[in-house]
Amino acid sequence: MDVMASLLSSFSLHAGVFYTGNICGIHDFEHDTQRGHLHLIRSGSVLVHGVTRRRFKVVQPTLMFLPRPDQHRLVADHGPGADVVCATVQFGGSGINPVTASLPDLVMVPLAQLPGVDALLDLMFEEAFHEHAGRQGVLDRLCEVLMVRLLRHCMAHGLTQGGALAGLADARLGPVLTALHECPQRLWDLPGMAQLAGMSRARFAVRFREVTGDTPADYLAAWRVMTAQRLLAGGLSVKQVADEVGYGSASALSRAFVRRLGLAPGQWIRQQTGQTPTGEVAHP
Repeated sequence: MDVMASLLSSFSLHAGVFYTGNICGIHDFEHDTQRGHLHLIRSGSVLVHGVTRRRFKVVQPTLMFLPRPDQHRLVADHGPGADVVCATVQFGGSGINPVTASLPDLVMVPLAQLPGVDALLDLMFEEAFHEHAGRQGVLDRLCEVLMVRLLRHCMAHGLTQGGALAGLADARLGPVLTALHECPQRLWDLPGMAQLAGMSRARFAVRFREVTGDTPADYLAAWRVMTAQRLLAGGLSVKQVADEVGYGSASALSRAFVRRLGLAPGQWIRQQTGQTPTGEVAHP
């Protein structure tokens, strides 16, 4: 069972490499609310400011991922400088999603600790530092593959901070979260989830909260609303979306939206696109 498949299919991964080459001196990166930032340091020494309270130096080939990047700075030594690849990473075109919410503000892994990626990195650096035809598209796709490998590493080594990735990495909870992701319209209840996990209701509820940070009901409600946002943005009516995500009516979906987002579906979609979805139900 591929526990990440439903998550990545719902919040599709898109990477955009925007810099490759040797850097010297100071390089600033702005606060970004919509995208994560990835910095792949191939060689050289880099001093990092603004990622943690204290600046720190990277002195070995390292992959850094900032899911919620604030303004930060890379400073490379003058002279040899440092060879780097920098990219933006989006999941579903939104800054808020279950993938990035499951990660700490900084994920930093020496490349030597990512087994099996040597061939991928060799190809990535070959593309990065040469002007081959189709270079940008190849770099973006390779960066996406690298991100999937990084997410696997985070799940396998407990580098998550709760949420979906932590739950999917748990042997008992993984099948439950996968089923919730794939079938949010199902009439889920605590006994059914606990049975799927092979646990008693009490033990399941406690473990779910300990691992993900949410109750099963809260997690399901959040997933349904996030899925509804994606479907509404794709042009479906409120009534169609309500059926797709497990709410019995457009008014029930509207109430769920207001509880979680403070906005009715129509208000939310107008904020995103300036358009009103069909079948909108007014909410007092």
